[in-house]
Amino acid sequence: MKTEFPSKEGIERSWHVIDAKDLVLGRVASLAAKLLMGKHKPIYTTFLDTGDHVIVLNASKVRLTGRKEEQKMYRYHTGYPGGLVERTAKDQRATRPVKMLEDAIAGMLPKSKLGKQMYRKLNVYAGDKHPHAAQKPTAMAVN
Repeated sequence: MKTEFPSKEGIERSWHVIDAKDLVLGRVASLAAKLLMGKHKPIYTTFLDTGDHVIVLNASKVRLTGRKEEQKMYRYHTGYPGGLVERTAKDQRATRPVKMLEDAIAGMLPKSKLGKQMYRKLNVYAGDKHPHAAQKPTAMAVN
């Protein structure tokens, strides 16, 4: 008996919308990562991209638990000597709220070419409007 693997043409990709308003950052990120990888489908295979497209709205209104708003640090390096830039979650939310959610979701995807391919199907918006109405996305509820 042979194992059936989905072909590239045989994978149907749907679009999902997640409203992150007043939801915990990690819960939204884990649901989005699960949808991007395709773990919710019966044809899920670890070495194929079987996932769907994900749209996350209201990234600026996502909630952090505990004292993470003041204590959690976002770091990046400019490439120059002494170029380490550190921001608290509060500052990051004020300047680049979309980056908070994108980093959380990217951290839950595979660290490979396949993970980068999955990440390209992610669209995050700070407000509640998105330009993907033509794709007829379905709303996803977060527990």
